[in-house]
Amino acid sequence: MNSVKTLKIAALFGFLSVLIGAFGAHGLEDVLIENQRLETYKTAVNYQFYHTLALLLVGVLMMSNPSKYLIRSAKMFVYGILFFSGSLYLLSLTNYTFIGVVTPIGGLFFIFGWLALYKSFSNIG
Repeated sequence: MNSVKTLKIAALFGFLSVLIGAFGAHGLEDVLIENQRLETYKTAVNYQFYHTLALLLVGVLMMSNPSKYLIRSAKMFVYGILFFSGSLYLLSLTNYTFIGVVTPIGGLFFIFGWLALYKSFSNIG
């Protein structure tokens, strides 16, 4: 994964964050309330957006220093969004609770993404 690809993925995830959030607030609200998953859905959107911003930052940092740790961080944030937010979206819409077992895996990807970002600063100062 290079800086341009990372930035493009971040832009796509940002677009999807707004689209999915708006669709949830306006088009899916009845389903989410019926499933009692409105807060779960909001959590998915929030975490997707936060980590989209983190991915954007990583992409910008990769432009001047494409280290292996930044590449790992970018990948971990992408996987985290897919697993964490993706599983919460599915859980919210289907109410199939077994999907929730995937969510902590996404959380681990987020944690590893932040640790890799931290490690990327090891050679500075």
